Amino acid sequence: MQPRRVYLRNLQVLCLLAVFIAASFAGCLSNTVSFPKCEDPDNCLTIAFEAKEEYRNTEENPQEFADRISELIGMDVEIYPVTGAAGTITALKYGHADIGFLDGGAAWLSWQTSGLEVLAAEQKADGRPYYNAIAWVHKDSDMAKADLDDDNSTDPYALMAGKVSCHTSALGSSGMLLPMGFLITNEYVDVVGDPDEIDSLTDTVRNHFSEDSSIPNSGTKYHKYIGSLRCLAEHEEGTAMDYISFAKDPTVPDYCGDDPEDWCFEGGFTSTSDFHGINYTGKENGEGFGRAPSHPVMYNPEYFSAEKVAMLREALANMSKQVSEGGLQSDLDILDAVFSTPGFTIIGTEDHLGTYGSHIENVPGITAYFEDKYD
Repeated sequence: MQPRRVYLRNLQVLCLLAVFIAASFAGCLSNTVSFPKCEDPDNCLTIAFEAKEEYRNTEENPQEFADRISELIGMDVEIYPVTGAAGTITALKYGHADIGFLDGGAAWLSWQTSGLEVLAAEQKADGRPYYNAIAWVHKDSDMAKADLDDDNSTDPYALMAGKVSCHTSALGSSGMLLPMGFLITNEYVDVVGDPDEIDSLTDTVRNHFSEDSSIPNSGTKYHKYIGSLRCLAEHEEGTAMDYISFAKDPTVPDYCGDDPEDWCFEGGFTSTSDFHGINYTGKENGEGFGRAPSHPVMYNPEYFSAEKVAMLREALANMSKQVSEGGLQSDLDILDAVFSTPGFTIIGTEDHLGTYGSHIENVPGITAYFEDKYD
């Protein structure tokens, strides 16, 4: 009888385990966001989209966007759920999806390694599909004076050596990668450490600027654009003349404009006019740190034809028209809810990503970093 009792006990355990497994699967399935499939695969546009649980029954649901695009182009439109940028790149690379949305770094990598192209790009709040990377300094600093000197007798970039640099994060586009890439490429800065390792970037920054330079972690006082500017405004380790804030061009008006943060006008700053931005974009002697591109709409020309590209561009342009230009408020509401953008700008790959790539390609270890991040 002993073997029979053991057998029954084991059977009970297996049954219980089966119940738990079934419950687990049920939980997974109940949390999965499902989207309608195309009825006709030959008349179907497939959009790779990072699907999240919070999309269920909310205005953020990308199905709202898919349905509107379907009306405009006369095709079925299907959402192809992916997990992160790597999933989007893979879906486009192998033709599982026609278009997808990536951030600037992932888009640049997918262009370089998989031949993906830009169809359009999200607009920032001011309507541009990019931000300029800026070095914010005090107007009375030697760097600002050199930048404002009409005869260009002194190079403001050369005067940045030894200053305390304030970055948005270790790998932010406007706050780190673009300015450092520009300075390295133009031989203002020497790389310290292994040029194929991303960790060398921190050593390079501290060697060229200052040991007190701010390369903040997430959640810390000087993190992100607001933190980088605050680092300059407070200049805890010296005078305002010895500090640089690497950020984007709207940073000062965003945080020290009409509704300034408490820390904006302490120390050496008394008004927004005390902040001076160095970039050189559009000037004769260079284009400066370059542009941080917005999230582009990517496609694979191997699978998505030029005719379909033109058709989708027209649809996105129509959705992006302001009401004053004959556009529909409902279209603008969809773009704001799903993408947090006021519209899409029709733009090509080189125009959107070319400057970005040329400025960051010499950052130590950047290609390997992106490949690992988006693998």
